[in-house]
Amino acid sequence: MPLSGLKIGLIGGGAMGGALAAGLVSSGRVPPAAILVSDVASERLRRLEQELKVRTLQDNRLLAQEADIVLLAVKPDVVLSVLQQIGSLLRPSQTLVSIAAGVTLSFLEQNIPEPVPVVRVMPNTPCLVGEGASAYALGKNAGPRDAARTAAIFSAVGRAVEVREELLDSVTGLSGSGPAYVYLLIEALADGGVRMGLPRDVALALAAQTVLGAARMVLTQGAHPAELKDRVVTPGGTTAAGLLVLEEQGVRAALIRAVEAATLRSRELSRAKFT
Repeated sequence: MPLSGLKIGLIGGGAMGGALAAGLVSSGRVPPAAILVSDVASERLRRLEQELKVRTLQDNRLLAQEADIVLLAVKPDVVLSVLQQIGSLLRPSQTLVSIAAGVTLSFLEQNIPEPVPVVRVMPNTPCLVGEGASAYALGKNAGPRDAARTAAIFSAVGRAVEVREELLDSVTGLSGSGPAYVYLLIEALADGGVRMGLPRDVALALAAQTVLGAARMVLTQGAHPAELKDRVVTPGGTTAAGLLVLEEQGVRAALIRAVEAATLRSRELSRAKFT
C-alpha cells in the first residue's frame, strides 16, 4: 500500500481538507492517528478531532516536520505565506501535494529551497461525498512513488488520474466546473417534470437519480456514451423525440463551449497570478 506507515499532514481543514481526511479514515487506508490537520480555526480542528479522531494542531511548521506527505488545502492567495513558513523544513523524502487552484508547479518549486517532490492536484467538490474526480500532475522532482501516494489519497474520495500540468486548466473546465453544469442539467430536468405534472420533490429525486445512474453505467459498463444512449432510443419513440429537441437547441454544442470557456478562464487566472 502506497500510504502504509506514512503520516499525512493536511494544512487546511476546511471543506476539501476535511473531506480528504474523512475519506482516508473511512477507506481504512490510513489510521486516524497518522493524519495530522492544521488550521487557523480552532473550532474546525475540534470538530475534526472529535468526529474523525485525527490529530490536530495550529502550527504548520510542526506538521511539516512530522508528516511524510504534506498536503496544501488552503486558498491560493495564502499559499506563498504557508510556503514561507514551511519551505525550509521540507525534505526530499517527503511529498508536497497542492490542491490550490491555479498555483503552478514552478511557483511551488521556486519557493522551496530543497528539491522536494511536488504534485499539483485539481479535485472537485463531489470529493465531499466520496465521488470526486481529481487529476494530478507531477513536478520535476516527483516520481512514481509520489504519483502512487497522490493517487492513493484522492482515490479515497473518488477517482484520480494523472495528466500533464498543461492539461490541468482543461481539467478545471471539465470536472472542476462540471458539477455546476450537471446541477443546471438536474434542475432543468426536474423543472421539465414539474411542468408535466410531477410534484417538485419527486421530479428532483428522479432527475438526480437518473444522472447518478447514467454516470455509473458509463463508468462500469465499458461502453461509449453514444452506445449507451442508443440502447435507450427506440425508433419513433419518446427518447428519440426528446433527443431531437436537445440537438435542435444546441445542448451538445453549449456544453462543449462551456468547458472551453471555463478552461480559457482558468488559464488566464493562473497566468496572471502564478507564473
